[in-house]
Amino acid sequence: MPAPIRLRELIRTIRTARTQAEEREMIQKECAAIRSSFREEDNTYRCRNVAKLLYMHMLGYPAHFGQLECLKLIASQKFTDKRIGYLGAMLLLDERQDVHLLMTNCIKNDLNHSTQYVQGLALCTLGCMGSSEMCRDLAGEVEKLLKTSNSYLRKKAALCAVHVIRKVPELMEMFLPATKNLLSEKNHGVLHTSVVLLTEMCERSPDMLSHFRKLVPQLVRILKNLIMSGYSPEHDVSGISDPFLQVRILRLLRILGRSDDDSSEAMNDILAQVATNTETSKNVGNAILYETVLTIMDIKSESGLRVLAINILGRFLLNNDKNIRYVALTSLLKTVQTDHNAVQRHRSTIVDCLKDLDVSIKRRAMELSFALVNGNNIRGMMKELLYFLDSCDPEFKADCSGVDSSTELADLSCVQAGSYVRDDSVPNLIQLITNSVEMHAYTVQRLYKALLDDISQQPLVQVSSWCIGEYGDLLVSGQCEEEEPIQVTEDEVLDVLEGLLLSNLSTPVTRGYSLTAIMKLSTRFSSVNRIKKVVSVYGSSIDVELQQRAVEYNALFKKYDHMRPALLERMPIMEKTASNGPTEIVQTNGETEPSVPDTKHPPLVTQPANQVRACDVWTYHCWGYICVNELHSGLLVIPPMTAYNKNGLKIEFTFERANPNPNIAVITIHATNTTEADMTEFVFQAAVPKTFQLQLLSPSSNIVPALNQGSITQIIRVLNPQKQQLRMRVKLTYTHKGLPVQDLAEVNNFPPQSWQ
Repeated sequence: MPAPIRLRELIRTIRTARTQAEEREMIQKECAAIRSSFREEDNTYRCRNVAKLLYMHMLGYPAHFGQLECLKLIASQKFTDKRIGYLGAMLLLDERQDVHLLMTNCIKNDLNHSTQYVQGLALCTLGCMGSSEMCRDLAGEVEKLLKTSNSYLRKKAALCAVHVIRKVPELMEMFLPATKNLLSEKNHGVLHTSVVLLTEMCERSPDMLSHFRKLVPQLVRILKNLIMSGYSPEHDVSGISDPFLQVRILRLLRILGRSDDDSSEAMNDILAQVATNTETSKNVGNAILYETVLTIMDIKSESGLRVLAINILGRFLLNNDKNIRYVALTSLLKTVQTDHNAVQRHRSTIVDCLKDLDVSIKRRAMELSFALVNGNNIRGMMKELLYFLDSCDPEFKADCSGVDSSTELADLSCVQAGSYVRDDSVPNLIQLITNSVEMHAYTVQRLYKALLDDISQQPLVQVSSWCIGEYGDLLVSGQCEEEEPIQVTEDEVLDVLEGLLLSNLSTPVTRGYSLTAIMKLSTRFSSVNRIKKVVSVYGSSIDVELQQRAVEYNALFKKYDHMRPALLERMPIMEKTASNGPTEIVQTNGETEPSVPDTKHPPLVTQPANQVRACDVWTYHCWGYICVNELHSGLLVIPPMTAYNKNGLKIEFTFERANPNPNIAVITIHATNTTEADMTEFVFQAAVPKTFQLQLLSPSSNIVPALNQGSITQIIRVLNPQKQQLRMRVKLTYTHKGLPVQDLAEVNNFPPQSWQ
């Protein structure tokens, strides 16, 4: 049989193929010849045939039929055969093959071979494709080689040990004694692989992490020698001494210093040296600096060092390489919450990245820009962001309006994002507007202008309606300081909201927002009669949701008008939950322990009288709940009672039982004053026994007019799950004729219907 062609000749022949079919034909022909040679047990050319088979395997053609031939080459005494055999085993064999049983004995013999290069081949193969069973059987031999004085074998044994630990983590302790002197080695290859092994052990075991923290000073010395040493041809890469080892050491230091004060303090100085002495003109230096930044930000580093790290990222933003800029923006976004002021120094550079042509960089810059918005820079930042929205693609408009930012009014960008705003941005923006008290006048003016320009963008219309309903009085009074206030009357505002109710562009949800906004303005505007007419018209609307709201609001005007000011006052500051809804904080009233309310109903809230806010209709409607029975049809009338009558001040309680929850009693207090002088700074406070839970809402005013010319109303809700007799302790404070008055009283004569 003629000698098979050499590998070099096969490669040359395959490269001459003009079509894939022609190449496939050549490969099939050669594979047939190789199979024939294997069947004839031709030992002379087995090595050559397996080498050609490996080349065809790398081209994507099947070569599994050569697996046993690889084992035969491994068992050969010739080094050239073993080299090709082990290479074939690493490429053609995997953990699912039964031939591993045949390989284990061969590898064990070669690990104890007298030639280091044969031992190296065995270590490389075991570290590449050894199964769990093979690792268990051969871990002892690997551990012995890890202790040898031969640098060539130690570095390969360290990498093999990493594979063994990944496959069989419980064998980790076997290698602990061998790691004792690993970092004392002068050979950089051994140092590199040793650091990889230590990193793997620390990441997989908290005990190992604690054990190896004592090596921090030694790692610091190694890193210092690397950055302070002179030119070394053997390890020099673009003028930097062994950057690969430096990066590995920095990663290990990051793991060792995390959540540990002593270790972090020990490495602060060297990290500062690396950050200041590393060359930045080459990509090699940037890689080291990036790892240094990650380490500084992950350990308990000093504040000055963290500022230095952020400044490095700021310099990265000026780099021409897009990958480096992207990495810098991503890293800054992760650190902006913990080091906000340091990141703020690079705000102008970050904003410039919004103009980058690369989409990924532009998106990261947009997210980071929103995270940097605060009360001091909101005007300048919003101008930049709105300019960006004018020219960016639609996908960015949707993303921009949906950015979750805790800064004041960052989501005002939805004014420009328009119809691209996602629906979930509406509650997010409402929450931000509510919490940004000093920006209410500016916000309502901007949103009112946007509403005049275009009512086709429904999310924008919904937010605008909400804002006008809450802060319409600020709009009419022209209190905006951020820009020139507009001149608008109450009737003009109501015309806009009524136009939304009639517009064909408005969705049912938008009409609901508009009607509720009009209702809210009944306590802010003087045009109450006009508002009553609008509300009554929609009591017969074919839209069930709109009709229901109108019926509820009509009931407020007719039957519960005394409750209307408290129910329709401005929203309190809200905390946002994971579901983008408002969070209500349950507090006890000073005498009681908190009890768990019925989960089918909104939780009760008790606040100090001077900080209290009303349970707002918006709380239900704007977040998707329906305020139904508790406002009118579900309230059961209970006879009123006089709770306090002294020094001209009279407190009357009227009762209503909340249905469908009979455990909640709704009490409305009415405070009147028969004297000739007003009672100012009026505060009503109440406490109940521990078996009750009390929710005290804000009063309609803090002045009780003289001569019974008006009254203060305030709502109390009491949860009484055990149906016990209601008892209440009352504290009254007010100022009368310039003198402070304070009095305590107990109310025990509640009607049985109020607690049974």
